[in-house]
Amino acid sequence: MAAVFNSARVVSAPSAYRIDRESLGDVAAREALLDRAMGPGRRRKSSEKLRKGRLAAEGLSFVAHDAEGNVIATVRLWNVEAGVDRLGRPVAALLLGPLAVDSSREGQGIGGVLMRAAITEAKQRGHGAILLVGDPEYYERFGFFAEKVQHLVMPGPFERRRFLGLELVDGWLDGAAGVIVASGDRI
Repeated sequence: MAAVFNSARVVSAPSAYRIDRESLGDVAAREALLDRAMGPGRRRKSSEKLRKGRLAAEGLSFVAHDAEGNVIATVRLWNVEAGVDRLGRPVAALLLGPLAVDSSREGQGIGGVLMRAAITEAKQRGHGAILLVGDPEYYERFGFFAEKVQHLVMPGPFERRRFLGLELVDGWLDGAAGVIVASGDRI
């Protein structure tokens, strides 16, 4: 599948869906989907604190639309600094999330397609690593592992086993240590 997902069609039982770059017209539906999928506490998470008041990384917001044009899944990536390297320089990275699929469409592979779209596009745009907080049982299949972020911490509470990293460039996170901080453009 190509890295540019503008109107790419994907056939999935029981029906087709389309992966698109997120547009302004998708924002309200995306937020409603995230509220349903993540629950009322979603804005209190450490990851959300890093996203608050920031724009998503350029070109790295995707949605899945059903045949009627409804948003049925979403994923976005955000610019962060993954601590500092051995020389004290900030390590640029991306923070993925949230990834959400409408409950009526779970189990159809839509989340996986969105993950692959996000990873592929981030790599093509020259990013070195992606971090996330999520279930290792799901995200390890995409190459995310806790070992990559063992010397990094999220600001605020987080579950260590669920904090994962994927290097898009080999060795990108070697020696990175410290607290993750937001670095993307402000709204």
